[in-house]
Amino acid sequence: MRTPKTLLLCFPLLALSLTSCSTADPASQSEFAKDATGNPSIASSSASAEIGDGHGTLEGSTEVAEPQLHLMSVDTDGRIDLLNLADETTTSVGDVPQVSATSTDGRYLFASSATTGTMTIVDSGMWTWDHEDHFHYYSGEPKTIGTIKGEGEAIVTAGSSATGVYFPDSGKATVLDNDALAKGEISVRAELSTDPHPGVLVPLSDVTLLTEPDSTGTAASVQAYDKDGQAIDGATADCADAQGSITTSVGAVIGCDDGALLATLEADEVVYERIPYPAEMSSPKATEFRAREGRPTVAAVAGNQGAWLLDTRERSWQFIPTDVPLLQVSAVDDREGHVVTLADDGRVLVLIAETGATIAATEPLLPQTLANPALLAGIELTTDQQRAYLNAPAERTLFEIDFADNARIARTFDTDTVPAHMVEVGR
Repeated sequence: MRTPKTLLLCFPLLALSLTSCSTADPASQSEFAKDATGNPSIASSSASAEIGDGHGTLEGSTEVAEPQLHLMSVDTDGRIDLLNLADETTTSVGDVPQVSATSTDGRYLFASSATTGTMTIVDSGMWTWDHEDHFHYYSGEPKTIGTIKGEGEAIVTAGSSATGVYFPDSGKATVLDNDALAKGEISVRAELSTDPHPGVLVPLSDVTLLTEPDSTGTAASVQAYDKDGQAIDGATADCADAQGSITTSVGAVIGCDDGALLATLEADEVVYERIPYPAEMSSPKATEFRAREGRPTVAAVAGNQGAWLLDTRERSWQFIPTDVPLLQVSAVDDREGHVVTLADDGRVLVLIAETGATIAATEPLLPQTLANPALLAGIELTTDQQRAYLNAPAERTLFEIDFADNARIARTFDTDTVPAHMVEVGR
């Protein structure tokens, strides 16, 4: 989350303590801090502050020297485990029954249940605060914040100041205030409603975008609403068969039948731009986007033909054909242009954006899971600057993959549960 920016002054602390202001990108930090014995070690500040100190610190949290990267998994019985990637310890942090889908904004686990029609928010207690030219890292206690009730499975989309929760089965849409979530509270900024349809609700700063259906129940357009939940006159755009959304460093993206709809704010007004598919496009359209958090380039599966890359900064698409169908694809969007994919044979493939070439591949990692459609639905391939992570529920394993080193399996974490869902937090 982001908190209001204030003038920031950096003061030196005592020797061996954390520096107040770090100018390093998380990508340039060492993978894990080490103490004199070579074991993982994290230095922390001696005090915490309430929200509003200009650094993103919250009461009960501690500022630390490194990103607090953890894998948060949910097993088939609803048990939530938090795996510390620094010291490899696992902590059970609660239960959420009958989870059918999960997502994250890098701090919270949003766990939806199609059976109960609820979406539960669990705070991992680990996050990175973006101060624009540098970052701060925090650690706190994990806890369950609360539950939003609806019908069917919820679609959750996180933004900088708000989080959108949309229930397609009822058309109910709820906009949550992120500052309140950071304090462990659920505060509804606005409640919106539309006719039931498969669609999306996307926060964009203080504006919220909600798809609207046509007479057939298919998402056909996008309407913008203000902070109070009132429709903004003229802030609409056509978006036939809208599917999939993601927020980048440029703006909010919604997939449409003819390409992507990019929404940005200029002088507090919503501006829509269309990014059409290439004229010669014959591959299936993008319906779900994945990327390293906050980067301008995102990726999507192109049916069984390969992958799409969407550069929201350049307003352009690139199609990358592959020899095998892909189940998931994520754009790392680093200097080398790594694109990490999960093939339908269970291998993780590493592509290069500039050429589209496959430069590395693992062995098949999850043969038992591939044979179980119910478990396969919860697979998540997530990427950060240095690693990719993949859950293999039937194998009871979490994989850490160094995509820049010939897709090397850096570590495997065996679990005593079936990790049916997984997200990475602390980033």
